[in-house]
Amino acid sequence: MKLVLASASPRRRELLDQVGLAHAVKPQDVDESVLPGETPEDYVLRVASKKADACPRQPDEVVLAADTTVVADGQILGKPADHARAREMLLRLSGTSHVVLSAVAARSERGGFEALVRAIVTLRRLSDREIDAYLATGESFDKAGAYGVQGIAGTFVERVDGSYTAVVGLPLAETELLLQRAGLDTWALRLAGLRA
Repeated sequence: MKLVLASASPRRRELLDQVGLAHAVKPQDVDESVLPGETPEDYVLRVASKKADACPRQPDEVVLAADTTVVADGQILGKPADHARAREMLLRLSGTSHVVLSAVAARSERGGFEALVRAIVTLRRLSDREIDAYLATGESFDKAGAYGVQGIAGTFVERVDGSYTAVVGLPLAETELLLQRAGLDTWALRLAGLRA
Protein backbone atom coordinates (compact mmCIF):
# COMPACT_ATOMS: atom_id res chain seq x y z
CA MET A 1 0.00 0.00 0.00
CA LYS A 2 1.11 3.55 -0.78
CA LEU A 3 0.39 6.73 1.16
CA VAL A 4 -1.00 9.87 -0.48
CA LEU A 5 -1.20 13.15 1.44
CA ALA A 6 -4.11 15.30 0.25
CA SER A 7 -2.57 18.51 1.59
CA ALA A 8 -0.26 21.29 0.46
CA SER A 9 0.91 21.90 4.04
CA PRO A 10 4.70 21.74 4.30
CA ARG A 11 4.32 21.05 8.02
CA ARG A 12 2.27 17.91 7.42
CA ARG A 13 4.80 16.70 4.85
CA GLU A 14 7.64 17.33 7.30
CA LEU A 15 5.86 15.42 10.08
CA LEU A 16 5.32 12.39 7.83
CA ASP A 17 8.97 12.57 6.75
CA GLN A 18 10.01 12.83 10.40
CA VAL A 19 8.36 9.49 11.20
CA GLY A 20 9.65 7.80 8.06
CA LEU A 21 6.42 7.55 6.06
CA ALA A 22 7.16 8.04 2.36
CA HIS A 23 4.24 9.66 0.60
CA ALA A 24 3.03 11.33 -2.57
CA VAL A 25 1.45 14.76 -2.30
CA LYS A 26 -1.84 15.59 -4.02
CA PRO A 27 -3.24 18.81 -2.54
CA GLN A 28 -7.01 19.24 -2.70
CA ASP A 29 -8.71 22.61 -2.95
CA VAL A 30 -12.01 22.45 -1.08
CA ASP A 31 -14.32 25.12 0.30
CA GLU A 32 -13.29 25.71 3.91
CA SER A 33 -16.14 28.07 4.80
CA VAL A 34 -17.81 27.47 8.15
CA LEU A 35 -21.44 26.40 7.76
CA PRO A 36 -24.18 28.17 9.78
CA GLY A 37 -24.53 26.59 13.22
CA GLU A 38 -21.55 24.29 12.69
CA THR A 39 -19.50 23.48 15.80
CA PRO A 40 -15.71 23.78 15.58
CA GLU A 41 -15.41 20.00 16.01
CA ASP A 42 -17.87 19.28 13.19
CA TYR A 43 -16.14 21.88 11.04
CA VAL A 44 -12.62 20.39 11.18
CA LEU A 45 -13.93 16.85 10.72
CA ARG A 46 -15.99 17.91 7.70
CA VAL A 47 -13.12 19.78 6.03
CA ALA A 48 -10.61 16.96 6.59
CA SER A 49 -13.14 14.45 5.24
CA LYS A 50 -13.91 16.61 2.19
CA LYS A 51 -10.19 16.81 1.35
CA ALA A 52 -9.81 13.04 1.66
CA ASP A 53 -12.94 12.36 -0.39
CA ALA A 54 -11.89 14.79 -3.13
CA CYS A 55 -8.52 13.14 -3.69
CA PRO A 56 -8.31 10.59 -6.52
CA ARG A 57 -7.17 7.23 -5.13
CA GLN A 58 -5.85 4.04 -6.67
CA PRO A 59 -6.83 0.67 -5.12
CA ASP A 60 -3.35 0.29 -3.57
CA GLU A 61 -3.36 3.76 -1.97
CA VAL A 62 -4.41 5.20 1.35
CA VAL A 63 -5.32 8.89 1.17
CA LEU A 64 -4.62 11.00 4.24
CA ALA A 65 -6.06 14.47 4.82
CA ALA A 66 -6.18 16.79 7.82
CA ASP A 67 -7.50 20.11 8.99
CA THR A 68 -6.49 22.18 11.99
CA THR A 69 -8.18 25.19 13.52
CA VAL A 70 -7.84 27.44 16.53
CA VAL A 71 -10.86 28.03 18.75
CA ALA A 72 -11.10 30.95 21.18
CA ASP A 73 -14.22 31.27 23.34
CA GLY A 74 -16.05 28.90 21.00
CA GLN A 75 -15.21 30.92 17.88
CA ILE A 76 -13.16 29.46 15.03
CA LEU A 77 -10.08 31.50 14.18
CA GLY A 78 -9.05 30.38 10.71
CA LYS A 79 -6.26 31.70 8.52
CA PRO A 80 -6.22 35.51 8.64
CA ALA A 81 -7.27 37.27 5.45
CA ASP A 82 -5.01 40.27 6.01
CA HIS A 83 -2.58 42.02 8.36
CA ALA A 84 -5.34 43.66 10.41
CA ARG A 85 -7.15 40.35 11.00
CA ALA A 86 -3.89 38.60 11.94
CA ARG A 87 -3.12 41.34 14.47
CA GLU A 88 -6.63 41.09 15.91
CA MET A 89 -6.24 37.32 16.36
CA LEU A 90 -2.86 37.59 18.08
CA LEU A 91 -4.17 40.29 20.43
CA ARG A 92 -7.11 38.04 21.28
CA LEU A 93 -4.87 35.02 22.00
CA SER A 94 -2.20 36.97 23.89
CA GLY A 95 -1.98 35.97 27.55
CA THR A 96 -4.73 33.35 27.27
CA SER A 97 -5.33 29.67 26.66
CA HIS A 98 -7.19 28.46 23.58
CA VAL A 99 -8.15 25.17 21.95
CA VAL A 100 -6.52 23.73 18.85
CA LEU A 101 -8.54 21.08 17.01
CA SER A 102 -6.93 18.75 14.48
CA ALA A 103 -9.03 16.34 12.45
CA VAL A 104 -7.50 13.54 10.40
CA ALA A 105 -9.27 11.54 7.69
CA ALA A 106 -8.08 8.46 5.82
CA ARG A 107 -9.65 6.77 2.81
CA SER A 108 -8.81 3.34 1.40
CA GLU A 109 -10.42 0.22 -0.02
CA ARG A 110 -11.41 -0.56 3.58
CA GLY A 111 -13.52 2.60 3.82
CA GLY A 112 -13.31 5.95 5.58
CA PHE A 113 -11.77 6.63 8.97
CA GLU A 114 -11.57 9.84 11.03
CA ALA A 115 -10.04 11.04 14.27
CA LEU A 116 -10.33 14.32 16.16
CA VAL A 117 -7.64 15.56 18.53
CA ARG A 118 -7.93 18.45 20.96
CA ALA A 119 -5.03 20.35 22.54
CA ILE A 120 -4.92 23.45 24.70
CA VAL A 121 -2.27 26.08 24.01
CA THR A 122 -1.35 28.90 26.39
CA LEU A 123 0.39 31.97 24.99
CA ARG A 124 2.26 34.39 27.18
CA ARG A 125 1.25 38.04 27.06
CA LEU A 126 2.61 39.65 23.91
CA SER A 127 3.69 43.26 23.54
CA ASP A 128 2.54 45.39 20.62
CA ARG A 129 6.13 45.45 19.39
CA GLU A 130 6.34 41.64 19.41
CA ILE A 131 3.06 41.30 17.53
CA ASP A 132 4.09 43.85 14.89
CA ALA A 133 7.53 42.28 14.47
CA TYR A 134 6.01 38.82 14.18
CA LEU A 135 3.53 40.00 11.57
CA ALA A 136 6.42 41.52 9.63
CA THR A 137 7.96 38.04 9.28
CA GLY A 138 4.94 36.93 7.23
CA GLU A 139 4.78 33.66 9.18
CA SER A 140 1.23 34.16 10.43
CA PHE A 141 -0.65 34.43 7.15
CA ASP A 142 -1.18 30.78 6.18
CA LYS A 143 -1.87 29.53 9.69
CA ALA A 144 -5.03 29.14 11.73
CA GLY A 145 -5.07 31.61 14.59
CA ALA A 146 -2.30 33.62 12.87
CA TYR A 147 0.61 31.74 14.46
CA GLY A 148 2.69 28.62 13.97
CA VAL A 149 3.89 26.82 17.09
CA GLN A 150 6.75 25.19 15.17
CA GLY A 151 8.13 28.54 13.98
CA ILE A 152 9.08 31.87 15.52
CA ALA A 153 5.79 31.94 17.44
CA GLY A 154 7.09 28.99 19.45
CA THR A 155 8.68 31.71 21.58
CA PHE A 156 5.16 32.86 22.53
CA VAL A 157 3.96 29.45 23.74
CA GLU A 158 4.11 28.91 27.48
CA ARG A 159 2.44 25.53 27.43
CA VAL A 160 0.78 22.87 25.29
CA ASP A 161 -1.61 20.48 27.00
CA GLY A 162 -2.11 17.56 24.63
CA SER A 163 -0.52 16.61 21.34
CA TYR A 164 2.14 19.05 20.16
CA THR A 165 2.02 17.57 16.65
CA ALA A 166 -1.75 18.17 16.56
CA VAL A 167 -1.02 21.86 17.10
CA VAL A 168 1.51 21.75 14.26
CA GLY A 169 -1.18 20.22 12.04
CA LEU A 170 -0.99 16.42 12.13
CA PRO A 171 -1.39 14.44 15.37
CA LEU A 172 1.13 11.67 14.81
CA ALA A 173 -0.05 9.08 17.34
CA GLU A 174 -3.64 9.22 16.11
CA THR A 175 -2.55 9.37 12.46
CA GLU A 176 -0.46 6.21 12.85
CA LEU A 177 -3.43 4.26 14.23
CA LEU A 178 -5.79 5.68 11.61
CA LEU A 179 -3.49 4.65 8.75
CA GLN A 180 -3.18 1.16 10.18
CA ARG A 181 -6.98 0.87 10.44
CA ALA A 182 -7.17 1.95 6.79
CA GLY A 183 -4.88 -0.96 5.87
CA LEU A 184 -1.49 0.73 5.57
CA ASP A 185 1.34 -1.30 7.12
CA THR A 186 3.23 1.74 8.41
CA TRP A 187 6.20 -0.29 9.60
CA ALA A 188 6.60 -2.07 6.27
CA LEU A 189 6.51 1.34 4.55
CA ARG A 190 9.19 2.69 6.90
CA LEU A 191 11.46 -0.33 6.49
CA ALA A 192 11.06 -0.25 2.71
CA GLY A 193 12.17 3.37 2.78
CA LEU A 194 15.26 2.49 4.82
CA ARG A 195 16.21 -0.23 2.36
CA ALA A 196 15.70 1.99 -0.72
